[in-house]
Amino acid sequence: MTTALPAILLLHGFGESREIWTEFTREFPDDQYRLLTPNLLGFGTNIHDIRDYSMEAQARYLAEYLRQRGCERVLLVGHSMGGYAALAFAERYPNMVAGLSLFHSTALPDSDEKKANRDKNIDFVQRHGVDKFMESFIRPLFAPANRERLVQEREFLEEIGKATPKETVIGALRGMKDRPDRTHVLRDARYPVQFIVGKEDVAVTVESVLPQLALPAESYSLLLSDVGHLGYFERPDETRRAVLDFAGRVFGND
Repeated sequence: MTTALPAILLLHGFGESREIWTEFTREFPDDQYRLLTPNLLGFGTNIHDIRDYSMEAQARYLAEYLRQRGCERVLLVGHSMGGYAALAFAERYPNMVAGLSLFHSTALPDSDEKKANRDKNIDFVQRHGVDKFMESFIRPLFAPANRERLVQEREFLEEIGKATPKETVIGALRGMKDRPDRTHVLRDARYPVQFIVGKEDVAVTVESVLPQLALPAESYSLLLSDVGHLGYFERPDETRRAVLDFAGRVFGND
């Protein structure tokens, strides 16, 4: 039965939706894994009656989402903010985690500088709206070498971002700003942890991630040149292979 297959839960990032995984997962073997790609609270079609955009609220939502689908353990793959939600989930429900892949994400909290930048972004959205914010926010997430090469992908992300409710954008920015340090989750992990890192990432810098690679007992990493924050578009073949190889390690002895 499908429900008996090992489950991979793929979590999109801020300003994104489950649609970012459509092409990325097209070549995943559906006879080996059960793929779950929810919209996080406030994103995509999951926009009704949301009052709490914290990472802890996302974790509670994911636990209920998994219970409704009969999943007891999953491999978490979290892109950016999806990684923050995955870490909050792993902190609260460690027995449900078979493995954790931080896809351009970090267990560190926002620095004071980053918190101030979140506040500036909130102010910008309140003054100028979501459309103008997304037009300036997404382009720098690509490495310079990819900005002209991947115009369609940038426009695709801008379209998703512009469809995100203003309340969600502001709430999620606050939720990311207020998230705590979760490096202890990596140190305490009794499951494998993967890091996928773009060397040109301006949002989650390689310098900030490198010390985290040594925290888990079992750690794997992929560091990519000429990649920013969007490796699933910038280097889809390599990042897809890395996630599938990691899934094989996670579930290979189950």
